[in-house]
Amino acid sequence: MTPHTGGMSRNDALRAARLRVGWRSAEAAAGALTAHGQRLLDDRHFAVSPRTWRRWEGPRPGWPSDETALVLHDALGRWPEDLGFTTPPGWIRPEHHEETTVQQQSLLAVTAPALVPGPLAPQQVDPALVDYFQAQLEGHYRADMLLGPHDLIGTLGPQYQLIDKLTRSATGDTRRGLLRVGAAYAALVGWLYQDAGDLSAATFWRGITQEIALRARDPHLIGYAMVNSAQVRTDLGDGASVIDLCEAALDDDKVVPKIRVMAMQQQAHGASLLRDRAAVDRLIDAADQLLPRVDDDLPWGNACRRTPGYLEVQRATCYGRLGLGTEASALWQQVLAVVPATARRDRGVYMARHATAAATAREPEQAVEIAREVATIAVETGSARMRRELEALERVMRPWHDAPVGRDLAEALAPVTEGT
Repeated sequence: MTPHTGGMSRNDALRAARLRVGWRSAEAAAGALTAHGQRLLDDRHFAVSPRTWRRWEGPRPGWPSDETALVLHDALGRWPEDLGFTTPPGWIRPEHHEETTVQQQSLLAVTAPALVPGPLAPQQVDPALVDYFQAQLEGHYRADMLLGPHDLIGTLGPQYQLIDKLTRSATGDTRRGLLRVGAAYAALVGWLYQDAGDLSAATFWRGITQEIALRARDPHLIGYAMVNSAQVRTDLGDGASVIDLCEAALDDDKVVPKIRVMAMQQQAHGASLLRDRAAVDRLIDAADQLLPRVDDDLPWGNACRRTPGYLEVQRATCYGRLGLGTEASALWQQVLAVVPATARRDRGVYMARHATAAATAREPEQAVEIAREVATIAVETGSARMRRELEALERVMRPWHDAPVGRDLAEALAPVTEGT
């Protein structure tokens, strides 16, 4: 990736990476990298001078030697082309040949819990197991709010695998109950991967959810599965597909009000991607009228009842996507006043969106003040959603990158590292 350095007074990518690891000056960075390189390469002659580092942070950073590129990557976790250097023709990252194996291993890790080969030995399945897994599900929802995705994915995959195994032996109402709860588990695994930033894995598990919902012949669950798929499409920026899926979920008049509320608000996100503010307001207003009628006892999809200010969260997010900074900022202030401190991850995402709205409304100092707290939450939770929101904030703050407030933002976001 070649950096866009025209008109820039420095290489901000390298400077931000330096600050992230605590190197507060060019002199400190040069000394630390020299020591790191001598250890890594077992070469006491390896050295980077402060003058060289200052040149790297300038508008024409050039390209380091191959061994220096390796040291930079080992010390900062990024290759030179991601640190603002000018990539020469023919450069191939040293890890290039390992990528295929890593991708295959990742795919196996994602699909293994869902695709267990059969047939399996039949066994007696007690109907009480349906209630057991449903009770566990509520606990997983609470744990997701408190822990974040990474700690739960490894727990839920094997549980889904057990449900699938039991479903193959179960019959009658017990089988249908296990299918329903299995779809809910698959949907939650899909959400965890989506929150972790792995949209390929999220899409896979959303597909598993739809398959099981269809096998269960449950119209409410089928609608829920389509809304889940629409969520991934929203993250992919595919507004037209979001609307297709939500309209399909709304076509069935028999689905409970909760599904209709979920489909309407998600369709509003699709409309915002297509720059249609009137549709955003119409859909969220309609969902708001329906929200008091949500009274089912289904164990999944209860965010609309559980999340304070649920629909105003959606409206504020859509307004932010539409570039309506002042309106979005005012809504985020209302939402954050009622979101409990225990909902730390959601609160961090909302605050990051609030910061971006403030920057859009030409209030960069307020944006930086909010971002300081978000950075701490992002490091603690490892939420890819939060990191994406902070990346959006950085883009909106580019007009101030040479101003003191821009440097304050870089310092505030320094603790946030890739892959945290």
